[in-house]
Amino acid sequence: MKRRQMLTALGVGAAGAMLAGCNGSEPAPQAAGQGTVEKKKYRWKLVTSWPKNFPGLGTAPERFAEMVNQMSDGRLEIKVYGAGELVPALEVFDAVRTGTAEMSHSGAYYWKGKEPATQFFTAVPYGLNAQEMSSWLHYGGGMELWEKLYEPFNLKPFAGGSTGVQMAGWFNRKIESLEDLKGLNMRIPGLGGEVLKRLGGSPVNVPGGELFTALQTGRIDATEWVGPYNDMAFGLYKAAKYYYYPGWHEPGSTLEFTVNLDAWKELPADLKAIVQTATQAAHQSMLDEYTARNNMALNQLINDHGVQVLKLPDDVLKSLQEVAEQVTQEVAATNDQAKAIYESFKRFTEQVTEYHKVSEMAYYDARLL
Repeated sequence: MKRRQMLTALGVGAAGAMLAGCNGSEPAPQAAGQGTVEKKKYRWKLVTSWPKNFPGLGTAPERFAEMVNQMSDGRLEIKVYGAGELVPALEVFDAVRTGTAEMSHSGAYYWKGKEPATQFFTAVPYGLNAQEMSSWLHYGGGMELWEKLYEPFNLKPFAGGSTGVQMAGWFNRKIESLEDLKGLNMRIPGLGGEVLKRLGGSPVNVPGGELFTALQTGRIDATEWVGPYNDMAFGLYKAAKYYYYPGWHEPGSTLEFTVNLDAWKELPADLKAIVQTATQAAHQSMLDEYTARNNMALNQLINDHGVQVLKLPDDVLKSLQEVAEQVTQEVAATNDQAKAIYESFKRFTEQVTEYHKVSEMAYYDARLL
């Protein structure tokens, strides 16, 4: 065989081998020094403050983990642990900070003992609703302030869902005046709990999984939780007589994903992008789910279980609002960072309220004509 024919035959044979390799289960042979480099795989633990697979709150981190696993083709695999499976419900912040787990899903207002300003990133009484809160975080400078607040704790935060405007809660006594709040033992965290305390009540922080028993046994007289969808799942209608609205204390409750900063820095850019995209998808998906499910659950509570749904008196709501403003200003005065967060939040609230007077609020008024 002539030299040119030999080289041609070798070239055709090599090409055929490569094509055959592409159609098989094994990778094609590579020249020395050019072998396939397997990308590093990461295995993360995600701890939550909610019971495993609890509707809305518990399913959001599961949905997030599934999205990450699929989008990364298994390169970043996240296993979700419900409250108490790996760490207690209200210890997930420290678990991620110290590296016991790489991620958590919870609510920032649970960490007020570590830093009072964390409360601004879950809910502010009479503050931003879900749509407005998300806008402040992602387009109003809120996320940058949140990241700066969490950096000393070795954490990176992401918005992790919203429940929308909540209900005021379940009560075993009627609330007809401010006097009825005095001596009231109520499960209510965050800034709302401090407002209740100023008006003579006793706020108690009870994990969600213990609410029914606490209410049924009289350990607490009342509890807020979320709204009809979650409240019905916990059977709270069996333990209390009256279901009050509106949720003055949590008008746009935002949940959080946190990531250990050291673990975050180890991820390559594409996996970071996947995590960020998946948190945003989970954030929106949770609000969509609550908007749909709360409506159906409220109908069931009223029509199937005879729940009395009552509105808090206007004078009570007005007093709660006045005290809430005092409380938020005091939190803002605790340090320079808290002040900067509060001022940003307040400024955005004032601006978006002016716009919503001629958009959202005007439309709702028109729809009810």
